[in-house]
Amino acid sequence: MIILDAVQSILTIFAMMSVGYYLTGRGWFDEDVSELFSRMVIKVSLPAFMFSNMISTFDRGRLTELAAGLVVPFVSMMLLYVLSKFVAKLLRIPAERRGIFQSMFALSNTIFIGLPVNVALFGEDSIPFVLLYYLVNTVVFWTIGVYEIRQETGSGKALFFRADNLKRILSPPLAAFVLSISLVFFSIDVPRFLLDAAGYIGNLTTPLSMLYMGIIIHSIDVHSIKPDREMLVLLTGRFILAPLLVLFLVNFSAMPILMKKVFVIEAAMPVMTQTAIVAQAYGADHKYATVMATVSTLVSLAFVPIYMVLASMI
Repeated sequence: MIILDAVQSILTIFAMMSVGYYLTGRGWFDEDVSELFSRMVIKVSLPAFMFSNMISTFDRGRLTELAAGLVVPFVSMMLLYVLSKFVAKLLRIPAERRGIFQSMFALSNTIFIGLPVNVALFGEDSIPFVLLYYLVNTVVFWTIGVYEIRQETGSGKALFFRADNLKRILSPPLAAFVLSISLVFFSIDVPRFLLDAAGYIGNLTTPLSMLYMGIIIHSIDVHSIKPDREMLVLLTGRFILAPLLVLFLVNFSAMPILMKKVFVIEAAMPVMTQTAIVAQAYGADHKYATVMATVSTLVSLAFVPIYMVLASMI
């Protein structure tokens, strides 16, 4: 039964992505539309989604659960980053790919794929925990991840904290997260019409994310995808080492069961799509990052049901 539910949830995600893929082939969507969808999710629908959900489901007591949940994703990402450095040297990955490889090995696509998958598997109760994982994932990417990409490519002085990266950390989703927590903590009532409006706009997050991924998959030339040792090792890190590490760490935590399950699934998500954007901006091998984002997204459809079964055993 668990396997059937997991497979059906993945098929739901796949069906929505297929719509984006098909409409792109029909000429309805293009790169400009994909950029629009991406901006809509990050700057409009996701903040509204976060605001509506946090205000509706949390109180002061549940806020302590969020604070306790920061440790596991942070520790797992740091351990994966350390491991990725050794693996990159062992494989002798070229400099223009090394920082990208490390970021893709350690960090996952928490929103465009992770959020819809978790909602499909566990329902809307999983959303706050998805957003918590997203928060840690985002901070690590725009500090350590971007720093490593710039350092390895030598594109300018590599600073750990850069003003432009800090702006991205202090993004609309994070601002909505902080605002929501503040309102809940101080027991400030929000007018019903604002919550309803935020809820309607927030509900755009999943379909827009899936349409966006369908456009991205359509844009990839399948002939450019050539399986090699780097790809195999990266997929092993993303879909085997990362979720198993989180599965190991949550067993030593007193966090809620649902939070543990969400973290395992989030760790088993594909490569962050933002990696390719940052790689292009800093002169790294962005085509490599784009191909790996696509391949890992397709491969995730096979792995998520497996980890759904493992998560049920927690």
